[in-house]
Amino acid sequence: MTDFPALDAAYISTPTLEALTPPMEFTHPPRFLLLYGSLRERSFSRLLVEEADRLLRSFGAETRIYDPRGLPQPDDVDPSHPKVQELREASLWSEGHVWCSPERHGSMTGIFKSQIDWLPLESGGVRPTQGRTLAVMQVNAGSQSFNTVNQLRVLGRWMRMITIPNQSSVAKAFKEFDEAGRMLPSAYYERLVDVMEELFKFTLLTRGQADYLVDRYSERKAVGQHPASSSLGDATQVQRP
Repeated sequence: MTDFPALDAAYISTPTLEALTPPMEFTHPPRFLLLYGSLRERSFSRLLVEEADRLLRSFGAETRIYDPRGLPQPDDVDPSHPKVQELREASLWSEGHVWCSPERHGSMTGIFKSQIDWLPLESGGVRPTQGRTLAVMQVNAGSQSFNTVNQLRVLGRWMRMITIPNQSSVAKAFKEFDEAGRMLPSAYYERLVDVMEELFKFTLLTRGQADYLVDRYSERKAVGQHPASSSLGDATQVQRP
């Protein structure tokens, strides 16, 4: 290890293709939690999430749409509050998320951010979002913007999620849904289908692999957790911790 004087070889785990072999056969469909960012009766972020939900279920997924009505402001109540527990349990249940917020004042809404702020990076040794896939979307009252999806990507990275490359931004959303709340045929709808297809594929690819994909040298070293192999450059013996 003379080439790496700053490295503690005891905590190195060399990435291998073998370690990415699915560790189990799944008996349940992919599971998705969908969040939206408006309490309006005719909320276009909710309508877009409902369209996403229909698509994911048509692919065979299990889904839950979280209703943010009644969720207190972060730190205003104890985390044992029923709405907080509902949100956290749904995140733990999920294998992927869909986030959609309106753009308000060039940013995501406080309604949406409050939901993420109630999801801790870690709680009792469990991380409610780490390693889960994520698709980000926004709706706009006016011309198309990407401010909110860009901010949601930052949030997804902070929450240690696997954010897919594609995204959806719907301009003048009030023109894109009929009276029944169904999305009209358009390039925006086609993009939504693209995003949900991609999210489903990434989730199939990564579920069951999250622990290995987000296993980190620095964190193993911090808690004194040794990997199965500590030989730098060994590409045959490493197993997931």
